[in-house]
Amino acid sequence: MIELSGGNQQKVVIARALVQKPKVVIFDEPTRGVDVGAIAEIHHLINELADQGIAVVVISSYLPEILNISDRILVSRAGRVVEEFTPEEATEERIMFAAVH
Repeated sequence: MIELSGGNQQKVVIARALVQKPKVVIFDEPTRGVDVGAIAEIHHLINELADQGIAVVVISSYLPEILNISDRILVSRAGRVVEEFTPEEATEERIMFAAVH
């Protein structure tokens, strides 16, 4: 059996899902445990999907990732959305404040 790196495993999972031509794709921690090169490729893919008109939801605890690829940022706490930011108004500090207060 061939063993794939974390980044290549992620790419295989994504490719399998995209074969079905979805209208919505949800990524939950899409770059956790992958190398920097794979992160860039995954972010590029996410942006391409959005450019094709596919709705993309990214759930991530890695704030630089959220700030880098989001068109809209929702912060949830205790199962409810408590704040919404545009990329222009979002900062790590504002997002963290919303998450804990």
